[in-house]
Amino acid sequence: MAANVKKRPRYAIMNGILYPEMFSPKCFKEALEYKPQPGDVFIDTYPKCGTTWMQNVVLYICRKGKELEDSSDFLLAAPFIDMLGMEGINSMPRPGAFKTHLPYSHMPYSPEAKYIFVARNPKDCCVSFFYHARNQPGFGYWDGEFDGFFELFMAGELEYNDYFDHLLDWYPHRNDANVFYTTFEDMKKDMKSVVLKLSRFLGQEYVDAIEKDSNVLNNILLYSGFDYMKKKLCEVYDLQKGARFTGPMFEGHKHCIEFAASLRPPEELPELQFVRKGIVGDWKNHFSPDQNERLNKKLLEKMKGTEVLQWYPVE
Repeated sequence: MAANVKKRPRYAIMNGILYPEMFSPKCFKEALEYKPQPGDVFIDTYPKCGTTWMQNVVLYICRKGKELEDSSDFLLAAPFIDMLGMEGINSMPRPGAFKTHLPYSHMPYSPEAKYIFVARNPKDCCVSFFYHARNQPGFGYWDGEFDGFFELFMAGELEYNDYFDHLLDWYPHRNDANVFYTTFEDMKKDMKSVVLKLSRFLGQEYVDAIEKDSNVLNNILLYSGFDYMKKKLCEVYDLQKGARFTGPMFEGHKHCIEFAASLRPPEELPELQFVRKGIVGDWKNHFSPDQNERLNKKLLEKMKGTEVLQWYPVE
C-alpha cells in the first residue's frame, strides 16, 4: 500500500528502480548496463548502511595504508557509478572499487568480479536515510519530517526501493566465492578483524603488505576511522548551498548540482552532512513505540528463516 504522506524526496524510476531524480538518467543507465572487467570490485549497500565507510576501508587496503595526497582524489578512487556512469568507471585508478546501491538482481555481474556487501540495522538505516534526504538539496526534502519519511521507508518507496527486498536480494549470495558480506555493526565492533578478512578476499598481496609492515594495518585503521573519514569528506565536498564539489567535475556531478539549483532551495538549509554520526542505536532517539512495533513486525515477517534476525533481534 502506498504511503499516505504530504512530502516525498524527488525520485525518478528506471528498470523498476527508484533513484534520485538529481542523477543523470544517462549515467544511471550506464551503471545498469556496465559489463564488469576481470578484477573489478564493487561495494554495494542499501543507502546509508555504511557504503562510504567501506569505500574508505577498501581504498586504504588497496593503497596499502598510503594516505591520499589530495582528499578530492577520493571521488576518482571510489566512484559512485550510479551517479557518474562510464565517466566515473573509466577514470578510476586501479586497483580500486566502484560504489553502487543496486540490488543484486540489477547488478553488473561477472564471476571474475568481486562484490562487497554491507548490511545495517534497518532502524538505524531509516534514521540516517532521513537526514541524508533532508540535508541533500537535490532531494527537495529540506522541510521533510521523520514521521512521513518513516512511512515511506515502511512502504519501500525510497530510492532503491524496499530495504528488506534489497537485503533479501543479496542475502542468498552471502557465501558466494566472489562476495564478501559484512555488517555495519561488525565494522563498529571489530574493524581490525574486518580489514584482515577483507584483505584476504581482495588478494594475497594485501595480506603480504600487512604482514610485512605493521604500519600498513595501523594506517588502514586510522584512515578508515570515522573521525578521519568525516574530516576528509568535509574537505572533498564543499559544504555550502548547492552541494558544490571541490574535486573533479564529471557530467554526473554537474547534473546533480544543476538539478538541485533548479529546485530553488531556501537560503538557510540544514548543514550538508554526507557522514553524520556513524553510531549504532541512534534509532532509539527517533522512533516512537508504535513505529518500533511496526518495524519489528515487518522485520519478523520479511526476514523469517534467515540469519538476519540473529544480527538484528527485535527490541
